[in-house]
Amino acid sequence: MTETSSCYVTLATLGRLGWGSVTVIYHIAEAADWEQAQRDGQYTMSTRGRTLAEEGFIHASTAAQVPLVAAAYYRDAPDLVLLVIDTERVGPELRYEQVPGQPDPYPHIYGPLNLDAVLETRPFQAPGS
Repeated sequence: MTETSSCYVTLATLGRLGWGSVTVIYHIAEAADWEQAQRDGQYTMSTRGRTLAEEGFIHASTAAQVPLVAAAYYRDAPDLVLLVIDTERVGPELRYEQVPGQPDPYPHIYGPLNLDAVLETRPFQAPGS
């Protein structure tokens, strides 16, 4: 199995494939979940309504993927924030994995997200909200 045919690729592989330096990824979060993370010292939600423990990783997106994720999973969801995450500060393993039906791999964080990896949060409105 070659590095590019495996189920995931590393940041170094993305660079060799012409993606350049991927340093920022995004995660759509419910504001209440982000507030809880600030109290707990780490973020442990995977996606809307599912925890890291249930899913096995935290779903994230590139800038181009955020609108697709918002439309598919957060339509009509109130009180959202967009976490802007520095990939170089993420403590747990970060993998870019192919998702069926999608042309580009999605970033997945395999452990609780350390808060110091979040550069900023932005109010976010999903389609239909």
